[in-house]
Amino acid sequence: MADVAGSPMTIGLATSEDADLIHAGLLTIARHLGSEGKVTSTPQDIRRHGFGTQPAFSVLIARIGGDFAGMCLFFPSFSTWRGQKGAYIQDIAVEERFRGTGVGVALLRHTAAHVRMGGGTYLRLSVDAKNVSAQQFYTRMGLEWSEDERIHAAYGDAFEALAGLHESGV
Repeated sequence: MADVAGSPMTIGLATSEDADLIHAGLLTIARHLGSEGKVTSTPQDIRRHGFGTQPAFSVLIARIGGDFAGMCLFFPSFSTWRGQKGAYIQDIAVEERFRGTGVGVALLRHTAAHVRMGGGTYLRLSVDAKNVSAQQFYTRMGLEWSEDERIHAAYGDAFEALAGLHESGV
């Protein structure tokens, strides 16, 4: 693995014991965007949904000299048009003191390699519109902006209203 400031970088799959670190990584992203108040998840949510018999996601964690340096949280995806498996990257976080040292590059490459080992052929992700530095990073890494797609989402009351349609027989 690469050396950063004389300390080796290691990257490995997270375990349930890493839930606090993963959540701290999410807060790092939120702080970077000035959106810390929008994070309502807890380390317990990460532990409950990310680890167990049917985990909703996987996380690769980068450590430098044993210290948490960053993480990439991703989950399986399937392209019906391509007929191929892949992964959706939900979050990549790099601790402020390790930015610009190659941690993000290493996490993205390790994630791609992990997905490929599982038979995947692509990565997808979305980037916060305010996060220009991340947009530039992904472009440098070869990820293309999709002009053809827009993300739509239903949360809270909107989701409950949609879910209620099923209950009413529709």
